[in-house]
Amino acid sequence: MFKGGWDLFRGSRTATARGAGAERGGAKARSRARVVCVASGKGGTGKSIVTSNLAVLRAQAGERVLLVDFDAGMANAHLLLGVQPRFDLGHVLEGEVSAAYAAVPGPAGMHLIAGGVGRAALLNPTPRELERLFAALAPLEEQFDLILVDHGAGLSYATLAHMAAATNVLLVTTHEVTALSDAYALYKQATLVNPSIHAGMVFNRAPDEATALAAWARFQGAATKFLSRTPELVGWVPQDDAIGRSVQARTPIVLGEPRSAAAAAIARVAAWPGIDAVRAHGSFYEAARRALR
Repeated sequence: MFKGGWDLFRGSRTATARGAGAERGGAKARSRARVVCVASGKGGTGKSIVTSNLAVLRAQAGERVLLVDFDAGMANAHLLLGVQPRFDLGHVLEGEVSAAYAAVPGPAGMHLIAGGVGRAALLNPTPRELERLFAALAPLEEQFDLILVDHGAGLSYATLAHMAAATNVLLVTTHEVTALSDAYALYKQATLVNPSIHAGMVFNRAPDEATALAAWARFQGAATKFLSRTPELVGWVPQDDAIGRSVQARTPIVLGEPRSAAAAAIARVAAWPGIDAVRAHGSFYEAARRALR
């Protein structure tokens, strides 16, 4: 059901990246970064693990990748990637440093802007504060090929503003009833603020494919019945002890145990065409700023 593999993806993306690099070396201006939001309705789905590994895989394929940890006060992407940033998104919000200065290199050449752990200003920012933060992030669209935004669980004002500007969003959930319910609520709100948004869905920590597909059938049925639309099923990631080991080692699983079942599944997610299909004709963060008004 989930066709394609990392080898095929890596080859095609590397060729694309080389072409883009050659183009950047010439007179032709390069395009803005594609921005893909990764979100979940409920905490504890493993969304940040999926996102951080996606960033590493896409960087390995030759893209200039930035991961922005937008989790409001409970950020952990820096721990998962094994980096120790001096500055975070809170410093950018407060105007202490530029967004480019806050971005630190991570595994495989990707970059990270860490979230503000425990920062009150990020827990409930005002529209004016968010607008200022979005303006600070906008210049980075000229410096990267792909920006992944790792959102905190739930329906924060920042998440909805991102959804309003997004072309594609990746929803990470589990097969549990509560996680499915919260993912449905998030998907519903995303379609309300942005009727043209395209969503892909990943079922994480599934005990087996049958469980993942059964959960997908329930979600798809509810979305079709009540919203007359449904996300795209991107794939599922199995429950795997290798994930726990990677978290403890602060090393992405696709680097530490690339032959594990979870790493192989995340590689298939990284090959999702929706990541490459994102439109980048205008500034994503300028669109997000407009959504706040």
